[in-house]
Amino acid sequence: MSAEAVPAGRDTYEGGLRKVARVVLLDPRDRILLLHGHEPDDPADDWWFTPGGGVEGDETREQAALRELAEETGITEVELGPVLWRRRCSFPFAGRRWDQDEWYYLARTDRTEIAAAGLTELERRSVAGARWWTCPELSRAHETVYPTRLAGLLRTLLDEGPPARPVTLDPEIV
Repeated sequence: MSAEAVPAGRDTYEGGLRKVARVVLLDPRDRILLLHGHEPDDPADDWWFTPGGGVEGDETREQAALRELAEETGITEVELGPVLWRRRCSFPFAGRRWDQDEWYYLARTDRTEIAAAGLTELERRSVAGARWWTCPELSRAHETVYPTRLAGLLRTLLDEGPPARPVTLDPEIV
């Protein structure tokens, strides 16, 4: 069984549609940061995904994106750009089904050192690290990456810049 993306934020998701903010974080060399996740009890069932997680309380998606980025990477020196993509996804992870409405924000940073000091207990059991990927590396990757068309989406972003309004991606149901 492969999962969609490690749910980030608090470990209290109880079902329903979860509002999620994700970050397409690019460094000065246009590399994208992806986290390496896996099922908590099966490290062989693994995938790569963008930083981000669920909106908490009354915070905005922008606030959630910045908070999650800081918790998962230690990177706080970013300005959040526009929403690039939106999608709905549903996947099994850690013994439950996660239904999410995800918004992907563009951000850039000069910092490439990662310090994931704010992970939840579930994230500590299911996040194996992080890596900066070039677009060609991502295009050649045989690993599972979410969203599944990320290499092409990144190539379009780098070639054309951010879209005038968010692009709605096809839903992904795993």
